[in-house]
Amino acid sequence: MTIERMGSTDRMSRIVKHNGTVYLCGQTAGDAAWDIKEQTQRCLDKVDDLLKEAGSERNKILSVTIYIRDMKDFAAMNEVWDAWVADGEKPARACVEARMARDVILVELSVTAAY
Repeated sequence: MTIERMGSTDRMSRIVKHNGTVYLCGQTAGDAAWDIKEQTQRCLDKVDDLLKEAGSERNKILSVTIYIRDMKDFAAMNEVWDAWVADGEKPARACVEARMARDVILVELSVTAAY
């Protein structure tokens, strides 16, 4: 089976496609001016763009892992998430509190989808 890597750098690929599944690299939107809602929305916008590039779309998302810097932002992040994902198309999901690579990153999403 062929593995297709898209948007590769020295460290990673933005998209990896294999056997009908697309894997996205972690999506962040770290800007000190943005709160958790803005960062979450920008991450989701990036997910939409990458899925389109991979030949998929949000209703084909299988699983999402959400890394959040502080669980005090959980409810606010979920407001944006709930508006973005349609009823009947909710993927499997985990959300964990995590230390981020940079202090301004409040949320990161790791997405797996079908295509």
